Amino acid sequence: MHTRGPRRMKRPGLVLALTALTLLSLWLWTPDVPRATLEARYLAAPADLRQVGPWQLHVRDSGPSGAQQRTAQKTVQSAPSGAPSDAPAVVLLHGFGSSLQTWDAWAEGLAATHRVVRIDWPGSGLSPPDPAHDYRDERSLQLLIALLDDLGLPRASLVGHSMGGRIAWTFAARFPERTDKLVLVAPDGFASFGFEYGQPMAVPAMLGLMRHVLPKPLLRMNLQAAYAQPESLSDTVTTRYHDLILAPGARQAMLDRLAQTVLQEPGPLLRQIRAPTLLVWGEADAMIPVSNAHDYLQAMPGSRLVSWPDVGHLPQEEAAQLSLKAVADFLR
Repeated sequence: MHTRGPRRMKRPGLVLALTALTLLSLWLWTPDVPRATLEARYLAAPADLRQVGPWQLHVRDSGPSGAQQRTAQKTVQSAPSGAPSDAPAVVLLHGFGSSLQTWDAWAEGLAATHRVVRIDWPGSGLSPPDPAHDYRDERSLQLLIALLDDLGLPRASLVGHSMGGRIAWTFAARFPERTDKLVLVAPDGFASFGFEYGQPMAVPAMLGLMRHVLPKPLLRMNLQAAYAQPESLSDTVTTRYHDLILAPGARQAMLDRLAQTVLQEPGPLLRQIRAPTLLVWGEADAMIPVSNAHDYLQAMPGSRLVSWPDVGHLPQEEAAQLSLKAVADFLR
C-alpha cells in the first residue's frame, strides 16, 4: 500500500502538467494568415502582383516612368509637367525577413526624379515562396535580370539593405553593363557569427519552431535589436512584420533561405565593381556594425560612406529624411 500510494498521487500532477503544456502550446501556436487577408491589408493595387518568369512577385513601380507614366500612355496623355518620361530607374531591395514597406519614405522621396521599383523577395512580404524553393544568391540574380527585362529596363541603379545589399553588390560586379549606381545600406557579405566562407549556415534546430510558434511579443523582442531608438519600432511596424511573416509558406522560406546562404569571400567581386557606390550606415547598428564599412571602402576605391549616430540597422526607417537626402543627392 505504501508503494502504490505515491504513484497514484503523482497522476493528478502529471495530468495538470500535460493540460498546462497543451494550453500553453495552443496559446503560443501561431497559424498562417490567409493571403486574402494580407492582400486586403498590404496590397496597394491588384496589378502589383505580377508574374516574372517562374516567380509571382509583389512589385511596386512608381515615379514618372513607372506606373503613373504607363497609365498616362494608355490614356494617350503626356507625362506630368517636369517629370521626364526617360527618368532613371532605381530598384530597392529589402533585407532578410523584411518587405518593400521598409522603403516607404525613400520611395516617396525618390519618385520625384526616378522611376522607383520595389519588390518583395520570394517568400517575403506578399511574394509567395519560390516555386523551386531555391533561395540561393544565384537564383536572386536571375530574378533581378528577369525583373529588369520584364519592366523594359536595360539599366538601373540598385539600392540594397543588409541581405539585399549583398545581392545588389554581387549583381553590380556580375552585370556592370546593367548597373548605373549602387547604394549599400548596412550590406551583408563579410563573414560574421554563424557564417564561414564557402559553408552554409548551420540553422539551429530550435529556430525551426518558428514555423508553428511565433507570438508577436517574441518577434518584437527580436526586431528590437535592429533599432537603436526603441520608439522607432511602433506597434504598427511590429504588426506589419508579424502579419507578413505569417504569410503562407513565408516562415519555411526564411528557414530555407538561411540554410541555402553560402557566403563567398567578397574582395574579388567587390574589386570588380565600377558603379559609383555609396555606403549608408547607422553608427549604432548592432547587427552589422559600421566598422564593416572599412572593408568595403578598402575593396572599392572611390566609394564613400555616410553614417549617423544613434541610428541602428535600418536608417531608411529610423533616420528616413536624413538618409533619404544623402541617397537622393548621390543618385542625382
